Amino acid sequence: MNKENIGRNAGIIWRLLSTENKSWEYNELKGVTGLSDRDLNTAIGWLVCEDKIQFSNNGTGSKELLYVELNFYIG
Repeated sequence: MNKENIGRNAGIIWRLLSTENKSWEYNELKGVTGLSDRDLNTAIGWLVCEDKIQFSNNGTGSKELLYVELNFYIG
């Protein structure tokens, strides 16, 4: 595991979250990307540190959803 691999994996997650207009569960992301828990967790951590993704509770209290929230300023 190195910084380059973490960044590459973060890019995979970012592209998926930003092109699909939906919220994703952790296991969905894991299945689609084929990343291990460790690789997925480090990629998510990278994106969180860069404030690129958001988390949301789906209302049942049992699952967290990940999504991209785009912040635009139109002035």
